[in-house]
Amino acid sequence: MSTPGAHITTVGVRRPDFSNGGTPVTIQVNSFATSIPNSIIHHYDVVISPSEKTLPARMTMDLIRRLQFDIAPQTFTPRGVYDGRKNLFCIQKLPFSTGSQQFDVTLSDGSPSASGKGPKVYKIKLTHVAEINPEVLHRFIQGKGSHDNTVLTAITALNVVIRAQPSLSYPFNVRSFFTNRETKDIGSGLELWRGYFQSVRPGIGKMLINVDISTGTMYKAGKLLTLCLEFMKKNHPNALSPTHGLPDRERIRLQRFISGIRIHTTHLGPDGQKHTTPRVLKKLSSAPANKLTFTMREGKTMTVAEYFQQTQNKPLQFPDVICAEVGSGALIPLELCEVPPGQLMRKQVPPEKTKDVLDFATKKPLDRLSSIKKGLDVLAYGQSEYVRQFQMNVDHASGPLRVQARVLKPPMLKYGPGSRQLTITPRDGAWNMVDKRFFKPVVIERWVVVVYERENRFNNQAAQDMINGLCASCRDVGIKLAPTKFVFWENGQGRIADQLRAAGAACAKQMGKGPQLMLVVLPEGGNDIYTNVKHFGDITMGVATQCLKSSKCFRAKPQYYANVCLKINVKLGGINTIPDPSSVGVLTDPHNPTIVMGAFSFVIHPAPGSEGRPSFTSLVANVDSDTAKYVAASRVQTSRQEMIEELEGMAQHCLGMYMRYREMAEKKAAGTTAPKRIIFYRDGVSEGQFKQVLEQELPLIKKACANLKINPKITIIVVGKRHHVRFFPINEREADRSGNCRAGTVVDRDIAHPTEFDFYLQSHGGLLGTSRPAHYSVLYDENNFSADALQSLSFALCHVYARSTRSVSIPAPVYYADIVCSRAKNHYDPQGTVDFSDSATQADEGQAASSLEAFQRGFRPLHQSQSTLMYFS
Repeated sequence: MSTPGAHITTVGVRRPDFSNGGTPVTIQVNSFATSIPNSIIHHYDVVISPSEKTLPARMTMDLIRRLQFDIAPQTFTPRGVYDGRKNLFCIQKLPFSTGSQQFDVTLSDGSPSASGKGPKVYKIKLTHVAEINPEVLHRFIQGKGSHDNTVLTAITALNVVIRAQPSLSYPFNVRSFFTNRETKDIGSGLELWRGYFQSVRPGIGKMLINVDISTGTMYKAGKLLTLCLEFMKKNHPNALSPTHGLPDRERIRLQRFISGIRIHTTHLGPDGQKHTTPRVLKKLSSAPANKLTFTMREGKTMTVAEYFQQTQNKPLQFPDVICAEVGSGALIPLELCEVPPGQLMRKQVPPEKTKDVLDFATKKPLDRLSSIKKGLDVLAYGQSEYVRQFQMNVDHASGPLRVQARVLKPPMLKYGPGSRQLTITPRDGAWNMVDKRFFKPVVIERWVVVVYERENRFNNQAAQDMINGLCASCRDVGIKLAPTKFVFWENGQGRIADQLRAAGAACAKQMGKGPQLMLVVLPEGGNDIYTNVKHFGDITMGVATQCLKSSKCFRAKPQYYANVCLKINVKLGGINTIPDPSSVGVLTDPHNPTIVMGAFSFVIHPAPGSEGRPSFTSLVANVDSDTAKYVAASRVQTSRQEMIEELEGMAQHCLGMYMRYREMAEKKAAGTTAPKRIIFYRDGVSEGQFKQVLEQELPLIKKACANLKINPKITIIVVGKRHHVRFFPINEREADRSGNCRAGTVVDRDIAHPTEFDFYLQSHGGLLGTSRPAHYSVLYDENNFSADALQSLSFALCHVYARSTRSVSIPAPVYYADIVCSRAKNHYDPQGTVDFSDSATQADEGQAASSLEAFQRGFRPLHQSQSTLMYFS
């Protein structure tokens, strides 16, 4: 395999070389080779009117299907493929007299609706916009062409081709479709359907289709009334009646669950025949059918219940029940609405159902691969008229693609004096703490325990057992933990800030100084207490806090307290373990001091129609020469904004902390404290945003360096987890105990990018299901790293995550940045007015802006004393 030529332009760094480190191994991936069409593909722009708002993809698909099959079949032979939005691709040019043509299309068979009106007519205008020569794809996968718009459009066209047949036959979302061959009822009116994800991706020297399984959450088909009762966990329909005590908030909760659902209603037309009308449910009425009145055209007023009895001959069984209001404004009793099968619920799954979804979605590698192979029968590429017309031959006979991988050597880890072994080498991504002392354990002289469990459930003896268990584990790992007499039982409904202050004051009164650590015992479901403790402990008071669940503390095994020690030690400034300098030369080269940064932006995607929800951003960086001790900066910024606006200030803060630590703690000579290299790992951005990272974030890092009068060489690597590439071992000998490929399996051939510097690395040992490798894309590299250097560096950084004795799936600084972002809500006063709930909505832009200002105003910075510590661990 050759690397791309110098004339090739890329978004990120051109691939410098292929790596050779580690032990070679052949694995399978869930990709299948496909041929590329030989003929020109014609690209048409689609405009559908009238459409005041965006029509749902299912509806636009139906319109184009009607157009091609029923309205103008002779024009569309062979048929084109449509993406549900703006693009139609055809293998032959359509016979239009000019470059465009307009068609009138209706969705129904032409019979009048209940109101006597004829069906709605949509005007569909198709305009020829481009000819795509698939030769660009041949050149691109051979490394002889640049990654430009023509390549992107050609790949889009092939994706639309492979999705055309399934999207006509099955429920679908953007890249997956779902069948009822494998389903699971999870209650609350929901069921899970097995789905299949497919995506055309360029590989090196070949075009590939990546196929994976996915999960769709569906509304249960049948009577709408039954669905509503199941969601509300009620049996009798009158539970949905305001006159029988249905509370408003419960009605709104139900409305949130079913708004947007498609329903079918049957009515008598003017011709006396029964007609089924599809409608979309907008909201639920606050009054029942026998109290809701409206005025007929003739001026007569009647209730909804009377209307259905008199004009439709349908006396209601449950007239006291509320009604569904549909898009046209009509009110229909719930008992007369049917829910058709195969409707995806596009809202958040109720939290209590998450476990059911995970159980259904989680499959061991062999089972997942067999499910994917079954999916190929459903996808039936050979039978799709569209795949055949575009001359795409998908090679599923050879089975999943076999690729050359390598298993990297893990770094050696160094522990502290007193350990039986000072250095250890992890096996299959795991090791243990038996007979090992922390590299730098802390001394804790003053600490308090606050228990938020009732004293009769967690008594003095339970508290003492917990303290003894923790002290024993601390002794084992080298932490000096003085005994404590400060144990307080508090009520979680009280003012937690005052309770924590009182506990701290009691310690200060007796010991002359406040506590270094607050150990807090939480009851079951104590999430609100946790948020309060983190806010008032870490943010306001500046005292390290460690929360434990009371249920875990009863007769806890030493392993539990050993895990707690991992967190406590780094929260108070200790270091658990470091990579042995000899095994990570890139990080520990004394001539090239290196700061590793992890950055993440977390966008709260608000519900449609609500704005002003903020985005949170974080930057985490090491301060020590062993890349084991990290500090963090976090900010709140504009809604839906993925790029980090305040990166300059955040980077300057972290660089300053690095230089100060090297000078004060490591006693480095003046003039040698500045980093020579910055390795910046970025998470939370998609492939389409790589250019923005280079155009918007890179200059801010450079500005931060200029402000500090330093000039390190910068490398930017994006870490991606949102992809569907999976690794599968070919035989059991090459698998770990979970059946996954071994930790350290890396691939930078076959399935990698044809021209850009990227690789897939599975850095963690498997536990449940099929492990997901991380995808690393190198966007910028002034350090001119080889593939081997960056792969071993990234793998080493997956071993310094302080909270576990396992390697993790992404480098520790990136993992920490993710945690810092998810903890951003702890920076807000829990008694304040900022609302994080899904139901918080704003009406207009002005309100959205003022809401964002409120979020920014309410964001409390971290207490000074915690800013040098790993409070987030």
